[in-house]
Amino acid sequence: MTPGAVDLKIVRDRLLVVEQSVMDLRSLPHTSLEEFTSDRRNVLAADAALRRALEALFDVARHLLAKGAGVGSLEYREVAQRAAEHGIVADPELAARMVEMAGYRNRLTHHYDDVTPTELLVVITQHLEDVEAIANELRSAAARLIGSH
Repeated sequence: MTPGAVDLKIVRDRLLVVEQSVMDLRSLPHTSLEEFTSDRRNVLAADAALRRALEALFDVARHLLAKGAGVGSLEYREVAQRAAEHGIVADPELAARMVEMAGYRNRLTHHYDDVTPTELLVVITQHLEDVEAIANELRSAAARLIGSH
């Protein structure tokens, strides 16, 4: 695949999905498991919003890899690994977390029946900053790639 121009609209639109999804997740009741599970819709909303956020992150990373580095379509874990290799996610700790997120995205999509309300609550209360940090890394990479063309 030949590198090309990064489409800033794609990057902005997908990162807006991430931002909105994180806001939606934070707006869910999450002070306790009992509160979170008191309405089944909270769990369903958390699952959907988290999946959307992760999909959008990986869509942006895949786009930046394709346009900035000429790297074609990849599985989610490979996207995370290649994003680190190509400096799209420069922070090594965030790159490792992105690989974990790829695995969790696959769990949400393919093993959804094993995802528990407890683990969703843990993500909401302890890991949304990682999602935001990776979104920021992708935003910075897009700006660098646009500036280099």
